[in-house]
Amino acid sequence: MTDYPLDTDGRRSSAALGRAVVADALRPVDPAAAAAAEREPDWRRGYLRHFRALLEAGLSADGAAGYTIAEAGLTSLHARMRYVRTDGEFTLAQALLAVPERPYDTVEVKGTAAPERELTLPYRGAELRGDALTRTLDDWVAAGVVEQSCAAAVREVAANPDWLDLSDLRMALLGAAAEMGPLRALLGWGATVLAVDLPRPDLWERISAVAAGSAGRLSAPVADGGTPGADLGAEPSRVAQWLLGFDGPLVLGNYGYAPGSAYPRLAAAVDALAVHIRQQRPDTALAVLATPTDVYAVPAEAVEQSRARFAARGRRARVTGALSGGRLLFPNYPQPVEPGINDSLVPQQGPNYALAKRIHRWRATVARRDGTVSFAVAPPARTRSVTNNRVLAAAYTGAHLFGVEVFEPDTASKLMAVLLVHQLRKPRAADAAAWRDEAVAAAHGGLWRTAYHPRTALPLAAVRGFL
Repeated sequence: MTDYPLDTDGRRSSAALGRAVVADALRPVDPAAAAAAEREPDWRRGYLRHFRALLEAGLSADGAAGYTIAEAGLTSLHARMRYVRTDGEFTLAQALLAVPERPYDTVEVKGTAAPERELTLPYRGAELRGDALTRTLDDWVAAGVVEQSCAAAVREVAANPDWLDLSDLRMALLGAAAEMGPLRALLGWGATVLAVDLPRPDLWERISAVAAGSAGRLSAPVADGGTPGADLGAEPSRVAQWLLGFDGPLVLGNYGYAPGSAYPRLAAAVDALAVHIRQQRPDTALAVLATPTDVYAVPAEAVEQSRARFAARGRRARVTGALSGGRLLFPNYPQPVEPGINDSLVPQQGPNYALAKRIHRWRATVARRDGTVSFAVAPPARTRSVTNNRVLAAAYTGAHLFGVEVFEPDTASKLMAVLLVHQLRKPRAADAAAWRDEAVAAAHGGLWRTAYHPRTALPLAAVRGFL
């Protein structure tokens, strides 16, 4: 099983791993920031400033520091994480090289519907297409909900419906049942999907139902005639062998989620699998969804719109900010700098979530230099993982008061699937600066352009949401 290394007290600690990996990532470009991360006494509360430091340290004049940080962080992760068996502990790379005792069998579900060849997007009870889709994209850009490059990408896919024919690719989805994943959209367009998720009957009932009603073909691993599915953390080499058994160009999509300390373990297992697959099949493309609740460097236009909104805030907001001593309704960007630093980390999500999502970002960064990568910042959405947290659910309910739009999962997942198609059909070369790549086609829901620093506005949004 994929697990954390033993610390000096003989425990397998996610906090110890996070502290060490962040420090190792910072060390080549900012030794002082690395030392500060190593000395952090309360990682659970203090991680926020160190994840911001990872972004700030990457803003070098030549842009190379972002790549250095990503490489150092991933190197540290793989050197530390372990695959634990009864007969010893191994690196994740060693675990993937092991020959499985028995390969997975394959179960298939083939849909009978006609493939969708006109781009549509579900939104607020309607199915947007044509002019209605264009108007909504324009509205989102004007409201600061998505970046202009995001809207332009969606328009380009709509103008090239033949791009939706993905019959030339095998779409491997890790975490196939994820609400934010592209399973339903890809199958609707007639794609062949290699679905990997945990062997849980409830998950596979949903997955199979989607596939049966679609235009696509779904294949899934199955062990010993049981429930379809596979546990990547427990059997990484068996999953790798199954995926590599399919011919043709492969797209490896990372959509899995796990709560708490299980998430970095899953992220490490997925990352090791991606490295292994690309070593065997260098033409494999990667697909990653980035969370909007992280730290990003944003373009000058986002800073300008946010600062204009802050300057135009009403009297009640001015009084609230003044009486709170800056703890509430603080400006998103106090100074007109370029690039701006948008810090939308949410403490309720915790350091394990932040580390897992940063691992995904780092892999996208280093892989883009030598291959095709689909990466985009996804909008905040009312997924089960969010609504299960009462504070987050309440904050999302009231977020519209501060210019942040929270999407329904069906809209968000379809939007991100469209961006996936665009980035596969029109791949771009890596930018000299990693942060500029991350800003392309971002659908951040308004977090980059709201007037207020998100952590000083969302508490008020949560109060309104509770009410």
